[in-house]
Amino acid sequence: MTNINPQPIKGRLVCWLVPFVFVLSASAALATQEGEAVTSGEYIFHISGCASCHTKDQPLAGGVELETPFGTFISPNISPDNQFGIGSWTDDEFVTAMREGLSPEGEHYFPAFPYTSYANMPTADLLDLKSYIDKQEPVSKATPSHQLSFPFNQRGLLGIWKMLNTGQPWAADANQSKPWNRGSYLVNGPSHCVQCHTPRNLIGGMQGAGMIGNEDGPEGEKVPPLLDLNKSGFGLWNKEDIEFSLAIGMKPDGDFMGGSMSHVLENTTGKMTEEDIQAIAHYLYSLNNP
Repeated sequence: MTNINPQPIKGRLVCWLVPFVFVLSASAALATQEGEAVTSGEYIFHISGCASCHTKDQPLAGGVELETPFGTFISPNISPDNQFGIGSWTDDEFVTAMREGLSPEGEHYFPAFPYTSYANMPTADLLDLKSYIDKQEPVSKATPSHQLSFPFNQRGLLGIWKMLNTGQPWAADANQSKPWNRGSYLVNGPSHCVQCHTPRNLIGGMQGAGMIGNEDGPEGEKVPPLLDLNKSGFGLWNKEDIEFSLAIGMKPDGDFMGGSMSHVLENTTGKMTEEDIQAIAHYLYSLNNP
């Protein structure tokens, strides 16, 4: 009987197993990264207020009506449906839409979509947000058209609007603390508090006075100031008052917030970490108590 040397066989087996194990390890690492991106994206989805504007009858299917002095805007379907949603968008197209207000076809989005605030978000956060949206249930449902009067229905004019109303991007202040900068980022970036609490000019751009309140807010409601140096309302609140109101919606006088803030409480601040709520409170309090 011929003896067979097991060494070459073992060597060939090891050579075959090494790339196989490497592929399995790489696949596991990739799956972990994707899972972390989706988890991160879910939180970013909440702090960005996406559900409030894009969920009416079905999650992410859009159809929410936003009445303004310029007409009624209808929020689009942002589910991962390839035909009616954003399922066919590339990462670059998604980032461009969020930062520049441009569709994959190069069409301007109306600034009812707060891309001027989302433009302050880092690319990594935007891609995580897309990862989360991509995992949601597609909804095959077309979005009704906006109901706007002339000339506000002319998308071509939005290029001029952008030149007149796009300010400097948000940047951290090296002279401020980490919580202050986090709060400032949330208010001016993903949570876009500045969008509703700042007055608008004749063409819908935010006026430079900051968050001094908006007489013509969403659905015609009067939005109170968050910058209240006269101490006539919000400026009298302490940090604990602000934190409590953002967490459960109760104001210092025992009344509860209503209107569009009820959606913010349900879909945004009500799902924030305690640390982020404290950061927003710290930032807003400092604006009124410099």
